[in-house]
Amino acid sequence: MLNREWPKLSPFECGIKGRCPRCGQGHLFNGFLKLAPRCEVCGLDYSFADPADGPAFFVICFGCVPSVAFGLWLEVAFQVPYWVHLVTTVPVMLATCIPPLRPLKGWLVASQYFYKAEEGRLVDPSVPGAPAGGPAGSAPRA
Repeated sequence: MLNREWPKLSPFECGIKGRCPRCGQGHLFNGFLKLAPRCEVCGLDYSFADPADGPAFFVICFGCVPSVAFGLWLEVAFQVPYWVHLVTTVPVMLATCIPPLRPLKGWLVASQYFYKAEEGRLVDPSVPGAPAGGPAGSAPRA
């Protein structure tokens, strides 16, 4: 199984479904947002994955901001009582903020695997054996 060729899978499709980005069959999550340690089908170790605050950022931009704008519009346009906000705005906020977290996190993890994303590192040219050129876009040191 070490030299097996894995099919190229869509990071979007695997991430949205919460499936392993390598085989497309194993589970990516061990709960709502907790990543599994590895795929139970192909054995891919998920320790490479670090989506950090990416899912929360996208949810804030595309979920929270519009739902808060809806609540503000409701208040300014109609001056509704607080109970109307509890019945309308709060469910809209919950519906636009919580459900997208898992698919977005899965998509980001699958994209990290697909594009072989790693943490950036600075290269010190004074260290023997270090790759030449330094980080992309950096000027040589004087």
